[in-house]
Amino acid sequence: MSKPIQAVRGMNDCLPAETNIWQMVETVLRRVAGNYGFAEIRIPIVESTALFKRSIGEVTDIVEKEMYTFDDRNGDSLTLRPEGTASCVRAANQHGLLYNQEQRFWYMGPMFRHERPQKGRYRQFHQFGIEAFGLATPDIDAEVITLSSRLWRELGISDHVTLEINSLGSNQERAEYRDALVVFLTEREDQLDEDSKRRMHSNPLRVLDSKNPAVQEALKGAPKLSDYFAEESTTHFAEVCRRLEAAGIKYVINDRLVRGLDYYNRTVFEWVTTSLGAQGTVCAGGRYDGLVEQLGGKATPGFGFALGIERLVLMLTSLEKANNVRAQVDAYLIMLGENVELTAIQLAEKWRDLIPECRLQNHCGGGNMKKQIKRADKSGAQIALILGEDELAEQKITIKYLRGQHQQQTVLLDEVPSLLKKLI
Repeated sequence: MSKPIQAVRGMNDCLPAETNIWQMVETVLRRVAGNYGFAEIRIPIVESTALFKRSIGEVTDIVEKEMYTFDDRNGDSLTLRPEGTASCVRAANQHGLLYNQEQRFWYMGPMFRHERPQKGRYRQFHQFGIEAFGLATPDIDAEVITLSSRLWRELGISDHVTLEINSLGSNQERAEYRDALVVFLTEREDQLDEDSKRRMHSNPLRVLDSKNPAVQEALKGAPKLSDYFAEESTTHFAEVCRRLEAAGIKYVINDRLVRGLDYYNRTVFEWVTTSLGAQGTVCAGGRYDGLVEQLGGKATPGFGFALGIERLVLMLTSLEKANNVRAQVDAYLIMLGENVELTAIQLAEKWRDLIPECRLQNHCGGGNMKKQIKRADKSGAQIALILGEDELAEQKITIKYLRGQHQQQTVLLDEVPSLLKKLI
């Protein structure tokens, strides 16, 4: 016997026992995005490598260490998308959807990064993203963050996430701050770890969000980015905060929140949680006013976020928020007797026509009553519809409740559609 082939490390199967939770989460994401006027955009999984080098930044961990990049048969360098914003900008710009226009998009699908697989972080992972283009004012910053806050309420996890926000100012303000930060870090270089020393000259703002306690200790007394803001950046951030307060959204200002991608400016934010063990980021994003121009389009402001669906599913499961998720099957049709099956098939199709949202599974494979009931229970159905020759002769059917404390009952066949409607 040949050795069984296993899945690639860090690229996991999602089995039927889990997909109902995923479907519930995806339904909430789609509904809330639509409630705020965002429309779906679908983007390719494979893009030109240059797209991510130009957008994310060549000295970021993603580009330096994590991208799945390969040459195709024509010698072109291609990359499995590590994030969705750059692809969304590329697609919208390519199809003339951005300049002098307001656009609101959402997307969902797999992304790929070659990281060390761990709980909630995989090499193939799934993201949901929101992107708003054409608006430079603080109201869209606040509205997108408000949308993300509504997601947590809809999923029942608002008490388990905290909003952290910051402003990175304009590109010019950040450049001035960068020079001052490099001077500060150079004076304390002996207190930095190797990763921070490497970043000190290539991407010094990333040193600020180092998870190394010794580095954080060395950063005490570091200059603050907000001290370099002109009035416009200060006012923009204050207006974002004012709108969040009006919406009743609590937040914490974290002046060391910088985000890991080079294209951000002004407002940045993260939703963090301790419900997954150590503090982890569930959702993050911000403003990227220079990205469209950086990728060859005409200057267009943008604001958005992305969240990891695996982490959401993990949170919902660990917090027991997914216990009431609808099962894959609502009702299971049991057929007993040689003359019942053909009529049962016809009835099942009729009921599916009348109640298309009902998940009705027909028993297949034969067997006695005990075997069929066992299969019905294993399906996760709420009820078993039992049709035998005696019931058929009387135009009736027996209802056996498989969940909860309910008495078995017999009803007319004509009553089944209304019963199924109540069930779901």
